[in-house]
Amino acid sequence: MDIGFKIKNARIKAEFTQEQAAEALGVSRQTVSNWENEKTYPDIISVVKMSDLYTVSLDELLKGKAPVPSYLHYLEESTNIVKSKTRISRLILILSYFAVWLVAVLSFWLFGREDVIGYTIMALYIILPVATFVTALLIGKNDYYGKWKWFSALLFGIMYMLAGSATFDAANTIAFHKINMPEFIMIPIGAGVAMFGLVIGFGIYKLKSKKETGSRANDKK
Repeated sequence: MDIGFKIKNARIKAEFTQEQAAEALGVSRQTVSNWENEKTYPDIISVVKMSDLYTVSLDELLKGKAPVPSYLHYLEESTNIVKSKTRISRLILILSYFAVWLVAVLSFWLFGREDVIGYTIMALYIILPVATFVTALLIGKNDYYGKWKWFSALLFGIMYMLAGSATFDAANTIAFHKINMPEFIMIPIGAGVAMFGLVIGFGIYKLKSKKETGSRANDKK
């Protein structure tokens, strides 16, 4: 029994037409047809959706009475690709934040000392808080790092404090030959902005998940 036949058989038993299945799965009817005729293979996310939609276990849908090692290998590769894309997306997001942070610090040494008030407002009160909020929002929205994402708020707070240490504190140390203690009060400020972004982002993630679950439940009725 091949994988295309199993997918088609599960759909028919669930009393779905190809058009209905395609709409519920968020793909075209031709895509469903290609899967069932084995012209193409569904990815792991689509397989999980079909398992829920057709009310059939993944083991039964994929294996049945006979193993399908080639397709299981394909699914493993597909899963690895999804994980790899997630890692790359997380890396790009964090590197983007650090790039903004670095530009904000370097701009102080390049021209910020000529207009301290302007730099403070632009870099410390606008650019860095916005970058922190947006980055944290995307982390929460995509549920990056799982439960560990909440600890990132503290890291953002520390980075916000270090921005002050790498600019004003460092400039004062050079000018007056006196080491200044870091402004620890900046940690809760930065952490608060990050936590705000995380909460909103995770709220969006949960709302989206709830809608998808509700949509699947309605499709089964």
